[in-house]
Amino acid sequence: MTKSQPGWELYRTFLAVMREGSLSGAARALNLTQPTVGRHVDALEEALGLALFTRSQTGLNATEGALALVPHAEAMASAAEALQRAASGEAEEDRGTIRVTASEIVGTEVLPPILAAFREAHPRIAIELLLSNRAEDLLRREADIAIRMVRPTQSALVARKIGTIHLGLHAHPRYVEAHGKPATLEEIEAHPIIGFDREPSLRRLEGLGFTPSRELFAFRCDSDVAQYAALRAGFGLGICQNALARRDGLLPILPGTIGFKLEVWVVMHEDLKTSRRARLMFDHLAEHLAAHIASEGH
Repeated sequence: MTKSQPGWELYRTFLAVMREGSLSGAARALNLTQPTVGRHVDALEEALGLALFTRSQTGLNATEGALALVPHAEAMASAAEALQRAASGEAEEDRGTIRVTASEIVGTEVLPPILAAFREAHPRIAIELLLSNRAEDLLRREADIAIRMVRPTQSALVARKIGTIHLGLHAHPRYVEAHGKPATLEEIEAHPIIGFDREPSLRRLEGLGFTPSRELFAFRCDSDVAQYAALRAGFGLGICQNALARRDGLLPILPGTIGFKLEVWVVMHEDLKTSRRARLMFDHLAEHLAAHIASEGH
C-alpha cells in the first residue's frame, strides 16, 4: 500500500524544531501548542519511516536523516513564501507584497529613506526586507529583488548595474583629534583597527592594498552594522563606503592607498517582469541607489 505524502504543515513544523532546537521553541514560533508540534513530528517520522530526533537530558538531537532533510525543507519554505507573495496582489496592480534582500550595511544605512519614499508613492505595497551578507537565491525565490555587490551569473535573472561604490579607511574626527592621523601604512598598525572576527568574513577585505589578519584588529565583529557603529563612536580606524563617510562626516585615512571597489547590481527573477509591483520597486531602487553612489563626490 502506498503511503500518503506528508503535507507542508508537517515539514514546516519540522523546520521550526530544527531552527529553534526544541518542541517548545517551535510551538512559540508557529503559535501552536507543544503537543501539536509533537504530533506533527511523530506524524512526519511515521510517514517517512525515518527517525528525525533522539531525546536526551539536554533536549532534542537531530539525526543524520533530519539533517539531510533540512535543505529540502528550506526550499519548500522559500517556495511557500514566494507563493504567498505572488498571491498577495495581482500582477498589474500596485499592491501586494515585495521582498527585497540586501547586505546589512545597505539595508540599515542606505535603504531606509529609499524604502520610505517608495512607501509614500505606493502605500498599498507591503515591503519585506531580508538582511544578509550572503547571496540569497532568487531562482528559489528566497527574495523577489536583490541588491548585490557582484555581477549575477544565472541566466534566468534580470540584472541592472547601477554603478560602483568605493570603500576606504576612515576615522571619526573625534578619534583623529585625540590620537592623530596616520600618514603611512606602517603608522596604521599603531592605531586600533575595526575588523572581522572569522576567516570567511576576513576574505571580504581582499584587495585592500595589504593582507588583513584577525590579529590586526582591535575590534572584531562579523556584523557590518556593529563595525560601522564602532567607527562612528570613535573606537578607531575602519573600512566603510565613501558615500556613508561623507554623509556622516568621517575623515578618510590614506585615500588612494587603502580601499577597494564594489559593483552595485539590482537583480530580480525574469518571471517578475510582468509584476507591476516588482517593476516599480526595481526601477525605484535603481534610481535612488544611483543617487547614493553619486553622493560619494569623487
